[in-house]
Order: sequence, then C-alpha cells, then structure tokens
Amino acid sequence: MPRPRFLNPTDRGLSQLGQEILPVLYRHRLLTAEQLTQLLRPAATSTRYIRRQLEVLHGRGLVDASVRRTSRAGELLWYTTALGCEVVESGGELAPRAYRMTEDAAVSQLQEHTLAVNNMGLAFVTHARRLGDECGPLDWDPEVAHRVRDGDSRMGDEAFLVPDAVLRYIHTTPTGDGGQQQRMLLTFFCEIDRATMSIARLAAKLHAYARYARYIPQPPLGRGRPKAGGYRREAWRARYPSFPRILLVLDGASQSQLSKRTDDLRALAAADARLLPAADLQAGVTTLKQLRVHGPFAPIVTPVLGDPEPTDVLLRPSAAAASVA
Repeated sequence: MPRPRFLNPTDRGLSQLGQEILPVLYRHRLLTAEQLTQLLRPAATSTRYIRRQLEVLHGRGLVDASVRRTSRAGELLWYTTALGCEVVESGGELAPRAYRMTEDAAVSQLQEHTLAVNNMGLAFVTHARRLGDECGPLDWDPEVAHRVRDGDSRMGDEAFLVPDAVLRYIHTTPTGDGGQQQRMLLTFFCEIDRATMSIARLAAKLHAYARYARYIPQPPLGRGRPKAGGYRREAWRARYPSFPRILLVLDGASQSQLSKRTDDLRALAAADARLLPAADLQAGVTTLKQLRVHGPFAPIVTPVLGDPEPTDVLLRPSAAAASVA
C-alpha cells in the first residue's frame, strides 16, 4: 500500500514521516507512539524515530498529547490540534470530519475505547501485510453516520446508525489459473465492546443494522412524487457495492467471560423475531486478542445468527476451526 500523504514535502518544512503522521492522527483521533510505529514504520525496532517526529510536530503546534489514564508509566496519547486539523484539511486528500479531538476529550474515559478501535484496525493492517493483502493506515474510518430514518427533526439512535468504524480491506486469493489472483473488495461495519455495555444494548446494534439494510429514503412531505428511479433503492447502495459484513469485536474481560457474552448475544439474536427478516445479515463476533494474534482469515469469528461453527471474517465455515483455541 502507498504511504499516506497530504502535503508537498516542502510545505511547513515537515519530513516525509511527519507528513504521514498528521493525517493518521487526524483520522484516528488518539494513537500511541507504538501504534504509529506499527502503522507507519513496522520494521522499526523502537518508537524513537516516531517520538522524535511527534516532538517536532508538537513544537509547531500541530499535535498535542495527553497521559493515558490507565498507564502508570505516563504513556502519552497523541492527537492533532485545531491547527493540525486545518493543515490536514487544507491538503484536500481526506474528507473533513466534524468531530475534532480536544484536550478535554483526550483525557476522558473514551481513551480506552478509541485505542481499542485503533488496535482493531492495526490488526487488519498487520495481517494484510503478512498475507499480501491491502489494508493501510487510513483504511478504517471511525464513527461514520448512516441515516436510518426520514425527517430532519429526528435525532439520536433512532435516526442514525454510527458504527465504531467502517473498515475497507482488499483480500487476494490465487485462482489456480496461471498465477492469477482474485481480488475481493471487502467492507466491514465494526463495533468494539469492552464488556462495558449490556448484551441487550449490543443486540440492539444488530437491530440498527437490520433497519439500515432495509432503509429506503422517502421524499419529504409535500414535495410531490419522486422522480423516476429516485427513492427506490436502499440507502446503503449509494455508498457500498454490497452490504458490509458486521464484525463485533469483544475485549476488556477474560476469554471465558467473552465466550459467555458471545453465547448470550447469539441467544438473544435467535429469540428476537425482529431480526428474522434480517437473517441474511452477515454478522460475526470475535475478540480483539484473537484478531491480533491469529488475524482476520483464521477461524476466529462466531456467526451471530445461524450455525455457531467458527469462521473467518468472510463468515464462511472453515475446516481448520479446531486449530484456534
């Protein structure tokens, strides 16, 4: 994958690495020096060079840092300042985001959730490199809003679906025909649960995805009939070539506790008649540890609906399921 960039190397006198760091921080909100090193310089044996570049960016007012709440050693979490955001947005290579990290948000209880989302994305990037697939430092986007209700006045969860991240991945497999490879363009709606929400609330997220899968926008009242071909297709078709797979990633508890949460989630989903029309949703649950250790194409994913046999992120049965503890 090409390295992310957004500016001419001479702009603001930043090094190439400095230019790579800024858009990654802008998109992913909070990152440690170690995460940045694994994303941008995976062959490096220490975080020293990344930390040096972060200090340069900090000295120019483009990034700032807060201490990680759970760190006894004072580990720093880095983010772009308002000036840094403006510099990234002026480059025009990333879509501007309404949300910007602030000093107060950077020290809030959302730290660990944000880092878990980024560790999930990092796991995909790391294993894509190992497999010869394509997934880079900018290939997941946090909290992308998707409308699931009509009407300008509707607010909150009933109006919008907001996945923790939308992740894009290109998976290549040999076809056996003269060395040709088949390329699969995959999109995932990712949800991270650090054992902080009830299973009922986690199951409710599936309802939101089921609504979005069926949601067809309607014209505003009083605007007459829709134009030919308008308001006739599900809203997701304007954004995705196929409906994204749903990946629920669990963390924050022991493996046995997370296994129980998986079983409880499957039981709630199976008993919920509201999900029956959406039984074709491709939704699976795994743990962050399994994703990081074994990768997305190992049999680490348990389908939320239907057969509980472990699969990979494509949600296809695997004969190798027993090989992953």
